[in-house]
Amino acid sequence: MKDTIGLCLIGAGRAGMIHGRNFASRVPHAKMVAVSDTVEESARSAAGELGIDTWYTDYRQALENPAVDAVIVVTPTKFHHDIVIEAAGAGKHILCEKPMAMTREECQGMIDAVKKNKVKLQIGFMRRFDANFRRAKEIVDSGEIGAVVSVKSLTRGPSTPQEWMYDIHKSNGPLAEVNSHDIDTLRWFTGSEAASLYAMAGNYRCEAAREQYPDFYDTVLMNVRMKNGMMGNIDGAQGVQYGYDARVDILGTHGSLHIGGLMGGTTLTYTKDHRMSADVIRSWTNLFYEAYVNEDISFIGAIREDREPEVCGLDGMMAVDIVRAGNESIQQGQIIYLS
Repeated sequence: MKDTIGLCLIGAGRAGMIHGRNFASRVPHAKMVAVSDTVEESARSAAGELGIDTWYTDYRQALENPAVDAVIVVTPTKFHHDIVIEAAGAGKHILCEKPMAMTREECQGMIDAVKKNKVKLQIGFMRRFDANFRRAKEIVDSGEIGAVVSVKSLTRGPSTPQEWMYDIHKSNGPLAEVNSHDIDTLRWFTGSEAASLYAMAGNYRCEAAREQYPDFYDTVLMNVRMKNGMMGNIDGAQGVQYGYDARVDILGTHGSLHIGGLMGGTTLTYTKDHRMSADVIRSWTNLFYEAYVNEDISFIGAIREDREPEVCGLDGMMAVDIVRAGNESIQQGQIIYLS
């Protein structure tokens, strides 16, 4: 394998540029060689920022470039399947952001394509690379809190969804866009798959979506029974405004474990009117900055060492399947059993 892996970023939006900047300056044995975005100005601007000359408005041109060994796919979810299939066919390794795809069938097709073409596929569940999450996993695996009884994972974001996200059939809703990480966290800490679940949701903040998109929800709660008997709870919301809130509580038979918090640091202010205040985390880009770096380093390591990525296509597919079942439960108002 080449000592330096040449990469093309497909999708130069906010999340895409996090990866692009990492690979350009913070990931050993990686080199950004191209950028692709359907908006010409975005592609040109991203290439300029990353210090490269090559940019495309059609990702297929990047797949023909022999300097590109791997691609980072950070487009809207509905495009992931086709891009990954074509990239695999071109012999390119792939880091695909979550959600992996729209359906389980699409995910399976992606898994089959990378296996057939003998390339790597890593899914962007960056929380698995966060130092606090990794430490928590070590503690759980050590048995320090006993056997896991329940995992509660919460993600609430401050921003209002983009309009295309209002259509559940195009975005799979907040369960996919926001809570995919929580679903993966649940699978990771229980070491099991979902057996059944019940979800309920509502639209409480996005008035603009209510008439045209009556199925859209900005707040969701989902209870999950895992196949090994452990329990899970997912709490998600968009447009909360107060900050970016990501927390996990794990209850064991002999103890408990807590990950995350809303405070952006340890500085507290006390005032003469008997009030206390603190800064809060404003964005996931701040909270998981180093996790993205570690994720990108791991991807390059999987290619150079010819090993399975730490987060593989199966992880992405199982999360997509739980999203599907959760949306079905919301629509039907009943428990859904997964095969």
